[in-house]
Amino acid sequence: MVKKTSLRLGSPVQYVKGIGPKRAACLARIGVETVRDLLLLVPRRYIDYSTVFKIRDVKIDDEATVIGRIKHVSARQTRNRTNLVTALLSDSTGSIVLKWFNRPDLKKRIKVGELILVSGKVTAYGTRQFVNPLYEFIDEGQTEQTIHGSIIPIYPLTEGLTTWDIRRAVRIALEKCLPEFKETLSQSLIARNGLLQLHRAIQCIHFPGDIDEARAARNRLVYDEFFFFELILARRKTELQEKPGIPFVTKDTLTGPFVKDLPFTLTQGQTAAIKSITDDMRRARPMNRLLQGDVGSGKTVVAVYAILIALENDYQAVLMAPTEILAEQHYMVLRDMLASIGIQPFLLTGSTKGSERNVVIEKIASGEAKLVLGTHALIEEEISFSRLGMVVVDEQHRFGVMQRAALVNKGINPDFLVLSATPIPRTLALTLYGDLDISIIKEKPPARGEVITKIIHEREKKKLFRFIRDILTQGRQAFVICPIIEKSETMELKSVAEVTDEITTAFPDFSVAVIHGRLSTSERLHIMSEYRLGNITMLVATTVVEVGVDIPNATVMIIMHPERFGLAQLHQLRGRIGRGAQESYCFLVVSRYLQPDTYDRIQFFEKNTDGFALAQKDMRLRGPGEVLGKRQHGLPDINIGDIEYDRDLLFKARDDAFSLIEQDPGFDSPENYHIKAHLDNLTHRAELLSIG
Repeated sequence: MVKKTSLRLGSPVQYVKGIGPKRAACLARIGVETVRDLLLLVPRRYIDYSTVFKIRDVKIDDEATVIGRIKHVSARQTRNRTNLVTALLSDSTGSIVLKWFNRPDLKKRIKVGELILVSGKVTAYGTRQFVNPLYEFIDEGQTEQTIHGSIIPIYPLTEGLTTWDIRRAVRIALEKCLPEFKETLSQSLIARNGLLQLHRAIQCIHFPGDIDEARAARNRLVYDEFFFFELILARRKTELQEKPGIPFVTKDTLTGPFVKDLPFTLTQGQTAAIKSITDDMRRARPMNRLLQGDVGSGKTVVAVYAILIALENDYQAVLMAPTEILAEQHYMVLRDMLASIGIQPFLLTGSTKGSERNVVIEKIASGEAKLVLGTHALIEEEISFSRLGMVVVDEQHRFGVMQRAALVNKGINPDFLVLSATPIPRTLALTLYGDLDISIIKEKPPARGEVITKIIHEREKKKLFRFIRDILTQGRQAFVICPIIEKSETMELKSVAEVTDEITTAFPDFSVAVIHGRLSTSERLHIMSEYRLGNITMLVATTVVEVGVDIPNATVMIIMHPERFGLAQLHQLRGRIGRGAQESYCFLVVSRYLQPDTYDRIQFFEKNTDGFALAQKDMRLRGPGEVLGKRQHGLPDINIGDIEYDRDLLFKARDDAFSLIEQDPGFDSPENYHIKAHLDNLTHRAELLSIG
């Protein structure tokens, strides 16, 4: 057993006095495994005790915090089959009702006699009440007198932990281990940005003298996250620019006929993107560009143009998609789109088996396969390209950096084009893709019909089906989206099988088919081909059709349980319709009581079709960490900073990082010793610096 005097930053957190194995397991669920993790666990908010109300003084519509003891707790199920826990909280001045919906676990957690701090909006329903308030248990040793005037940090918690458990452990860890932290920034950066020294920031983030000090401490730690994130991006961009690339020649032997044969005129955004890509490809350094646009903006046509430039120069091109169904859709679309100019694409996914797989691999190695489409199966060691010159990665955020790097490394510094159908706010784009040049297609092709979105309650479904039947009778098609394939015993959600039975019964005169990820490649290709040809009227699906599916005749989408999907995902699903000239309809079928904030989110989606506005909202609701994802970029995690809220700090850190790499790329100046040392400590990210 580790002695308390030997506690180090790298020690398991269980060895901090008062933690032990049980609480350590709880801390692990919120990402805290070592003493270092504990000291860098930033409170999600603070409560200034001087702003805590007496219960008698809180008024309706106040955002208030109160402290009291639980006098009564009960639980019941409402008429809507929603679990409701009700408690009565009292202090020396009065009582107030607390209500939590869909939290049956609180009946056991909140006990009579507990001292508890509650924070939220005061509403009225016969009496004053808090609905779904934030709450924290108060340690009996922390009396009202001892915490009066304190700034109380409220940490992210999980079952089995209280703020006071963490507060005690942090105090002990600070006393033992704070000196171990080494400064990570140069003094000139600290001074120029008005930042706290690292030791003081870590101390003050947990025990601030006032709110301003807590804010200054957080700013320092947020700046650190952003700075080192952007520093790696800046170094990567510099290294990419120094590599020799392929100076492609634009010959128009394929691109000219391709554009001429298109049944539409390119939009201004597509034309501008093609110009920037063409200019990049002519240079003698590898292109590294992000092509971003809302659903239906025509990114695929631009990507194909870039691919054809490579093919004109007798190089191979590859397009990698994150899912088999998206790769298959690209294959079917490009097979038809390029047939007139004599280009045959080849498909390679995990489902490509036996002799068919061997044939494709041989054609890739010989160079006969000029254009290859597929999934991560393309990066397997046995796949060898003869002359790879262009790599296109669709929906890049779904791949890890090392997966993308493995594909790029199949060639000798090929050009690299990223496609993103997920609209990204500028701040997020700068953070995610700071090493890439960015092209944005803002407008959609002309003659696209309007998409009307409407929330429908389960009880209105018969009326909805009558409306849809009229549309289908006119020769249109429909998608029906379900969140799960099979019925779940733990979730009250309709499965693909249940919905298929319901749709088949309600629409007996129309052809209904099912598609999901468990079907084989041949089955999916056949179903999508039949749907594209109009032989299938209604397609019941999971989110396998979220991206890449283009059926102009499909004008109806029904999304079951829309609360199970994020805004970005809902937007992608809605993007499968409205791709023709006809008016289209997206129906969001809600079947049970929803939390007010959940219903508000769905209403926001109902009223907004702008993907960038939805992306902004999604990031505010879910937080940048979840939107970024931990595996999509492979860079240092952003756990503390909020990319929108802290945008000024982000831009400062970005400017500082790129400026430093320009002035001192090798960190040779003694002033930058701390920066280099900390960067070298990020050993689990070191291989990223050579990706290109």
